[in-house]
Amino acid sequence: MFVKQIAVFLENRKGRINELTKVLSDNKIDLITLSIADTNDFGILRAITNDNEKAMRVLKDAGFTATVAELIGVEVSDIPGGLHNVLKILDTEGISIEYIYSFAHTKDKRAVILFRVLEQARALEILKRNKIKVLDNLTC
Repeated sequence: MFVKQIAVFLENRKGRINELTKVLSDNKIDLITLSIADTNDFGILRAITNDNEKAMRVLKDAGFTATVAELIGVEVSDIPGGLHNVLKILDTEGISIEYIYSFAHTKDKRAVILFRVLEQARALEILKRNKIKVLDNLTC
């Protein structure tokens, strides 16, 4: 019931993201979604690809430091309040979110929200109980 995400630690220097995307491109790996958090010295690129297992292998072979994390993915209506409705449920139940990012499926007016929480099993149970559509993979 989790969406697999890769996290790549990048030195904060010119061209480093380009190097990463070249490795993926050269290996015919498509980025579905990504997010970058940075500091002065390094960044963490979090991404979901069309083939995370292959992405991990080729990135590590190219010298990148990468790990896999499991996220909860939910699908909501892409309307004002769609995200808020999910977060309100989790907040009411005392679930803290470590990080979150999202993207929209414009063809069907749906948004995918991806988040990481410490209490994953409990969060999944709460979401299902509240009839929130939980994703077990991510394809576009």
